[in-house]
Amino acid sequence: MDVNAAVVALGALAQEHRLALFRLLVQAGDDGLPAGAIAERLGIPNSSLSFHLAQLRGAGLISQERQQRSLIYRANYPAMNGLIDYLTENCCAGADCSPVPSKVEGPVPSEVEGPAGLSASQSTQTTRKSA
Repeated sequence: MDVNAAVVALGALAQEHRLALFRLLVQAGDDGLPAGAIAERLGIPNSSLSFHLAQLRGAGLISQERQQRSLIYRANYPAMNGLIDYLTENCCAGADCSPVPSKVEGPVPSEVEGPAGLSASQSTQTTRKSA
């Protein structure tokens, strides 16, 4: 992917409804979703949805296929992977930087004990009350 294509793709994703729409299509997999189902799930009027779909199609991030009377939209996985590859091409100064798992092990920060055996949230509440 070249810099111009990356800018267009990132620009298309830089809007709340389009980002939600793209993520929905990525989750839908190869089956994709008809426009009506997308509008219903995202709560977007059809006129607005058409505009957002056109922006994502123009950026090459989604495809459209007519099946009888329905238009089915799918994420363009090669384009998505190309954008990710472009963004991470020179990551970590060329060293192997495997993705860090998003699942955090151990206690939730609010469960970590603070001063006097209080949880972090209790300690903060106590501090606020004292001030």
